[in-house]
Amino acid sequence: MRYLFSLFFALAVLVTAGCGFHLQGKTQVPAELKTLYLSSGDPYGPLSRVMRQQLRLSGVQLVETPKADIPVLKIVGSSENKETVSVYQDGKSAERQLTFVLDAQVIMPDGTIYPISSQVSRPFFDNPLEALAKDAENDIIKQEMREQATAILVRKLLVVHNAERQKASEAAKAKQIISPAK
Repeated sequence: MRYLFSLFFALAVLVTAGCGFHLQGKTQVPAELKTLYLSSGDPYGPLSRVMRQQLRLSGVQLVETPKADIPVLKIVGSSENKETVSVYQDGKSAERQLTFVLDAQVIMPDGTIYPISSQVSRPFFDNPLEALAKDAENDIIKQEMREQATAILVRKLLVVHNAERQKASEAAKAKQIISPAK
């Protein structure tokens, strides 16, 4: 019986390792983006702190000062929007849709700029009888939305990697056309 359990456990480990399974919060960041400089209008604000945390969780080393050979992740801006989804009989808002949009740019050492963005939406039930709880819940939801938006943005760094590979491939083709091999 113990042998069967060990065999099943080993099989489960091999299946999850072979399918590309990774723990939540850990994103495979491309090698050229493993070292970044994070630029933000508010470097000590909640969004910048969450972005730093998310990048460190993904194995990205952040440098303190910008350098010519290191890509820059620049937080361009963020916006929050509230939309009323449903109302009570007296016309007051019962449910809102909170939307958080995060815009950023990856500036490569050669000057190429790749804009990336993420958007997260959440429902929020607005109970006027629980004003204090509503404010605390709203703050928690906003923090979770920031964390989720930054995680999406870190995953989108793979798009930058693919664009860089495509650009390098096109440059190689153009070079081959200009000076064909003999």
